[in-house]
Amino acid sequence: MNFDVRPTPQQFRHQLYVGEHSPYFMRRAARIYLDVWQLVHLAPPVTLALTELLTNVHRHVPDRWCVSTVTRTLDGVRIEVYDRSPALPVAMPRAEPLLESGRGLVMVELVTDKWDVITHREGKTVWCELLDRRNP
Repeated sequence: MNFDVRPTPQQFRHQLYVGEHSPYFMRRAARIYLDVWQLVHLAPPVTLALTELLTNVHRHVPDRWCVSTVTRTLDGVRIEVYDRSPALPVAMPRAEPLLESGRGLVMVELVTDKWDVITHREGKTVWCELLDRRNP
């Protein structure tokens, strides 16, 4: 009897033009992969961080195009969102309480272990990492 044994995918990547509903579909995909990777306990912070990074593309990148990547690392999960805009994101810890925006990267910073921006000749990659503290 032959069994088709395939390795577990360690990454999912999508090129997309971010629309209003894109974060919802990307959260669903992330949850599926987290389940496959047996990291479903990281779903709340992973999906929040992914949502915030995609929302930043939707609001601040003129063409709304990006490449979103979620990778299973040796010690957790890494999220990367590449876009072609040279404008760098800014975390505004003292955003006005009544404003509807301005806190996304502050939330990413709160729910992840580290985040940063890599600049490229054309655009940037905003990334963050979450450690799986259940498995030292």
